[in-house]
Amino acid sequence: MSVECFLDTNILLYAAAGRGPDEGKRQRALDILEGAEFGTSAQVLQEFFINATRKMKIALTVLEAAEWIDRLVLRPVAPTDEALIKSAIGLSTRYRVSYWDAAVVAASLTLDAAVLYSEDLNHGQYYDKVRVVNPFLPA
Repeated sequence: MSVECFLDTNILLYAAAGRGPDEGKRQRALDILEGAEFGTSAQVLQEFFINATRKMKIALTVLEAAEWIDRLVLRPVAPTDEALIKSAIGLSTRYRVSYWDAAVVAASLTLDAAVLYSEDLNHGQYYDKVRVVNPFLPA
């Protein structure tokens, strides 16, 4: 299974709930969702649900968040399995990032993504074969 890009949780959160001062980020995130062959992971979807319903300034209802997830799972989703966990541990040690960030990288590698869209990792850095892009930085 191969995808053009992998979307980290923050991209999905901006697309779903980035209103007000985050409207520009919301539009950019929606453009990515509409124009790219993307994938996510079980971890990203879990983080999305919790943050979208509890931690956003304008939170989604449980039903709204579940509807977003129903649409997102139509795309490839990397499962959190033993292989991903072991890969994430190795990546965390090798690149000196948190386990959770390394699990996102491992999932993007599992889906053979060339690009990982994220605000949380270093823009432009390669983690093995995947390059991190912060889509919200000025061009």
